[in-house]
Amino acid sequence: MMMLAIAASQTKPNLDKFLHQLDQITESQGLNVPPIVNIDKMRSLPQGTFGRIWADLLDANHLQPFTTGTRRKQLHDGVHVLTGYGTDPIGEIEAQAFLLGAKFTIFNLMLGLGLLRMIAQNHQTQTHQVSWERIWQAYQRGVNSQFDPDTWQPELLWHLPLQEVQALFALV
Repeated sequence: MMMLAIAASQTKPNLDKFLHQLDQITESQGLNVPPIVNIDKMRSLPQGTFGRIWADLLDANHLQPFTTGTRRKQLHDGVHVLTGYGTDPIGEIEAQAFLLGAKFTIFNLMLGLGLLRMIAQNHQTQTHQVSWERIWQAYQRGVNSQFDPDTWQPELLWHLPLQEVQALFALV
């Protein structure tokens, strides 16, 4: 089985720079939207709801919600919640593969490959292994889902149990 070495550190500064550049590009194209994720509202939801689990994921990983850029970018963390893929580099690769399977476009392929390259280049420190098989499984999961990352409206689903939301997109 072919393995890919993935670094856990030094990725964040590069990722922040990459996301800022992406925001600038999408702003120039008029694609950016006002903030969508209301973390305080999500934290106030009952345990087990999609929104509360989303807020808990961000809190547990000491992350802030994306509040700039396109709708798809701002809702990215919800994909981690729906799929169960982690927010570590391996989980990020799986999430990107899932998204590519759910909606294959050249832009999404380039974005995913760019993120994969950025993560893989930072191999000087702690290294993780991810198999191409796991990437392929995540991609196939996206292909077989009923999920469109460009049109879903999770803000209308935050109050529902996570399993119900996953069932809506054929992810259980």
